[in-house]
Amino acid sequence: MGCLGEKPRFRGVMWRQLFVYLAFLGAGHAAMTKEEKSQLRVQVLEMFDHAYGNYMQHAYPADELMPLTCRGRIRGQEPSRGDVDDALGKFSLTLIDTLDTLVVLNRTQEFEDAVRKVINDVNLDNDIVVSVFETNIRVLGGLLGGHSVAIMLKEKGDRMLWYNDELLHMAKELGYKLLPAFNTTSGLPYPRVNLKFGVRRPEARTGTETDTCTACAGTLILEFAALSRFTGISIFEEHARKALDFIWEKRQRSSNLVGVTINIHTGDWVRKDSGVGAGIDSYYEYLLKAYVLLGDDSYLERFNTHYDAIMRYISQPPLLLDVHIHKPMLTARTWMDSLLAFFPGLQVLKGDIRPAIETHEMLYQVIKKHNFLPEAFTTDFRVHWAQHPLRPEFAESTYFLYKATGDPYYLEVGKTIIENLNKYARVPCGFAAVKDVRTGSHEDRMDSFFLAEMFKYLYLLFSEREDLIFDIEDYIFTTEAHLLPLWLSTANHTQVRKNKTTQYTELDDSNFDWSCPNTQILFRNDPLYAQSIREPFKNVVDKNCPRSTSRIDELSSNGNRPPLRARDFMASNPEHLDILKKMGVSLIHLKDGRVQLVQHANQAASSIDAEDGLRFMQEMIELSSQQQKEQQLPPRAVQIVSHPFYGRVVLTAGPAQFGMDLSKNVAGCRGFVAKTEPYSGCSEITNSGVIKGKIALMQRGQCMFAEKARNVQKSGAIGGIVIDDNEGSSSDTAPLFQMAGDGKNTDDIVIPMLFLFSKEGNIILDAIREYQEVEVLLSDKAKDRDLDGESGEQRSSENDSQKQIPKEESIPQEELVNTQDSEGDFSPVSQFDTLHSSDRDHSHNPKDGDFSLEVEQSHSEDSLNSVEKSQTPAESKNKRWDSKGQPIESILADWKEDIEAFEMMEKDEL
Repeated sequence: MGCLGEKPRFRGVMWRQLFVYLAFLGAGHAAMTKEEKSQLRVQVLEMFDHAYGNYMQHAYPADELMPLTCRGRIRGQEPSRGDVDDALGKFSLTLIDTLDTLVVLNRTQEFEDAVRKVINDVNLDNDIVVSVFETNIRVLGGLLGGHSVAIMLKEKGDRMLWYNDELLHMAKELGYKLLPAFNTTSGLPYPRVNLKFGVRRPEARTGTETDTCTACAGTLILEFAALSRFTGISIFEEHARKALDFIWEKRQRSSNLVGVTINIHTGDWVRKDSGVGAGIDSYYEYLLKAYVLLGDDSYLERFNTHYDAIMRYISQPPLLLDVHIHKPMLTARTWMDSLLAFFPGLQVLKGDIRPAIETHEMLYQVIKKHNFLPEAFTTDFRVHWAQHPLRPEFAESTYFLYKATGDPYYLEVGKTIIENLNKYARVPCGFAAVKDVRTGSHEDRMDSFFLAEMFKYLYLLFSEREDLIFDIEDYIFTTEAHLLPLWLSTANHTQVRKNKTTQYTELDDSNFDWSCPNTQILFRNDPLYAQSIREPFKNVVDKNCPRSTSRIDELSSNGNRPPLRARDFMASNPEHLDILKKMGVSLIHLKDGRVQLVQHANQAASSIDAEDGLRFMQEMIELSSQQQKEQQLPPRAVQIVSHPFYGRVVLTAGPAQFGMDLSKNVAGCRGFVAKTEPYSGCSEITNSGVIKGKIALMQRGQCMFAEKARNVQKSGAIGGIVIDDNEGSSSDTAPLFQMAGDGKNTDDIVIPMLFLFSKEGNIILDAIREYQEVEVLLSDKAKDRDLDGESGEQRSSENDSQKQIPKEESIPQEELVNTQDSEGDFSPVSQFDTLHSSDRDHSHNPKDGDFSLEVEQSHSEDSLNSVEKSQTPAESKNKRWDSKGQPIESILADWKEDIEAFEMMEKDEL
């Protein structure tokens, strides 16, 4: 096979070569013995059995397991989580998503049983609206992956001899149910479809959408083409190809980048920011993998075109930062989302190992700092969105980097992943998503991709060839880690239109050099290659990352006075006011003590000054927003530490503005819980003997929070938990609040007080009913889970297990709402370190190029504290500014486009 510039004729060989040459490559870490790898592999099996077993015992046939309450999540019976629930179709999602994982982990008997259940129990004709994207990658992919390994087992003659393509027939049925979504002039699918009624019919309740994400429309070709190749029915591959063709034609021609959101009817870019994370990620992945699986050079050419643009504009090693498609030198946000963790693995397949190692190392350091990868984190590695829904992308890249380097360092990384999952996510009924990596609190959620991907990649990471019952290199992984056989590239070729792409004159020929990895070139015969690349980034998180030189830095280095920065601005400094005037920014003192900043671009002294004014306004919004966040109290944790929980269940709790400050008390407050009588806690406690020395449980309502605290403190309680009286309320779906005082001096309250929503409170109440004695820990952050004897019990469980043992969602948007009731004011505490556009008043509408910002003025009038109004979100501090002047009309036109892009980004949800 030709490499390095000569395109290989058979792409399956390319995939195989990626895995076969690497075992001999040592690195700067001691090799892990086969015995150690075997122990970790057995541990992965035990973890999988714990998760899968609890799903089958407590949740099946529901779509997902709710591991905190030990029951199934059935859509419509739980509070809506918004777009996240679009993955649920009442079709036993987790079971279908897990089918081929069972075979990879050599659970062939369980696989055979699961296939029978899917065939006999699963209904694909439900009157329910689902995500086309999620249904494709999880359900259609799961059925095809299950079929792929079923026919493999049947051919071996050991298992599945009764199998007669039943999963494939179900996949074909589902494929036809998804096809109505493609009934658009562009060929881009609607984002949602009704499994029973399709789209655009009254009973379908969908089909009115106008926008979809790029990944949603561009992540279909593998499953749809595999369905066509398996069945010989070309229509599926044709529709998926048409959608990809349309996205390609609508790329921004000068930058060769695509936006996050596109209008499915017109092809206009609705969101013009571009990156490799949420909303775009798997579009790039499927272009390269479609080339491998289907053998069409145009897919590789498109991928290489995009990859060249990514490495030119988005990649700032070790960071991957979103940019504007029309101005790719302008960074679009100051944070990264966790979904980009897949990209180092894709770079391995591409053969570009160096940046893959660099980015992976940065991500690993973030994980070591927070135990898990937060949903989003800033360029200086602070938490931006604190959730971690047990995403597998980092484990995926770890596996591929190990296969590409043979460096045992990546085995140690995998071991860390295993340890963190067991220590911080394992609960009695499975593994729970982490609601806040800062507190360690849990969410009642275990997504199907955790079973489909995480355990598959971890098991393969610690496996030798002889540990697998089939050759994994004969398959390609979909984005959900489902297995599609490479022989599909030569089987059942459907008659599809050969794509005529535009000329690639913008590309250097060298961009194609890495289309086929070659060990001699990749590693220079140096076994320490991977380590030498990682070393400069070892402390990047602790020391903050090196930033690319901005125009401001260039001005400073040249000895010229840099423009005024928002953090240095003082409203009482005449020189600063003169600078504002030069930048076209006016400062207006309002009657209520605030000042209003308004920028008129056409009043700036020059186009350069106008650009400085734009940056200043954006910085001011971000600075004011950050100051608001710093004034908020972060969420707290309630950790159940008694048998059988042993600290494994951590509940998100709202803080109080009075009582013990748990952030200043390292030990927290630990004790058994008891319900007060009366349960409201609003009068003298009648069961003081029971409450004394314990943590009191009270129900919200009837009096002020501070009054409840005083009553239980007087009765001898060492702490208090207020449980919401609104049945069904949950921190999963409601904004988290902090309990305010009663307007009086609350210094007399010294015990800690926390607030739990109904769902979290019921977990404690249910535990009391079942176990009588329940001990909890109130703290600012969950403590070590290995408490009071769990180690012995866990070791016994693992020993027993060893005797038996021969893989744009979206994050729900949080609104900050002030609420009043009889208990006083609730002050909002955002679970995310961001302000969404819905939190701002957009009543002021300046002319094009104008910005308005109202802020409160401090007593000294020297600083600005909080944003009240803004037209532009501040998500770009690190911009590259063109030093050449432009006509003011041109700047105004560009800014109007920038403003629209900024506003759309502020509405962004993962």
